Amino acid sequence: MDFNVKKLASDAGVFFSRAVQFTEEKLGQAEKTELDAHFENLLGRADSTKNWTEKILRQTEVLLQPNPSARIEEFLYEKLDRKIPSRITNGELLGQYMIEAASEFGPGTPYGSTLIKVGEAQRHLGAADRDFIQSSMINFLTPLRNFLEGDWKTISKERRLLENRRLDLDACKARLKKAKAAEAKAAAEQELRLTQAGFDHQAEVTRLLLEGISSTHTNHLRCLHEFVEAQATYYAQCYQYTLDLQKLLSR
Repeated sequence: MDFNVKKLASDAGVFFSRAVQFTEEKLGQAEKTELDAHFENLLGRADSTKNWTEKILRQTEVLLQPNPSARIEEFLYEKLDRKIPSRITNGELLGQYMIEAASEFGPGTPYGSTLIKVGEAQRHLGAADRDFIQSSMINFLTPLRNFLEGDWKTISKERRLLENRRLDLDACKARLKKAKAAEAKAAAEQELRLTQAGFDHQAEVTRLLLEGISSTHTNHLRCLHEFVEAQATYYAQCYQYTLDLQKLLSR
């Protein structure tokens, strides 16, 4: 119990020291250790990657599923770690309606027989749409989502730790400047050495993670190629189905 109280008091002291340092920096009353230009470039590149990955992910979701209610439903199933129920595509539903209408109007009539032909084509188009959506979700959206929910969260966590180490470092520097007595200076210098080592270690950990963004780009590039391949296959199938239908109806 005594240990927990001491730890709580220690944590509170560290938090207060960081808060004071942060506030004084904002007011221009304290010096701030700046990261080097290369590190700042890595941070900017990482932020840009995260922001554009989010936008591309969201808009691709809209492209694949224009219905916002359906997207929300799929999101909830995903968060609950439950399998998303199979949903009939708009093309398949249209084809089903046409075939059912033909049954009522008479499949032997000109209108009925044509409805059957067009309906079957719409069902094929809907199935192609389903394949395209499934392929895009697995090969394109999932890797983007994995980056945002995995690697990016790790990067964000280490960046927050680095900022805390930086605040600790600058607070130590400030205490060293204010120290007057020799004993106080010696204690402050020892604390500064330890804090500097902690900051340097965290900076290296964060830098390595940020440099990993290059691998992220390489991975997303491969996924982009797969998305375009799936899209090309989908449109080629759609063209062929509609072309065959057009020829069938012109006979």
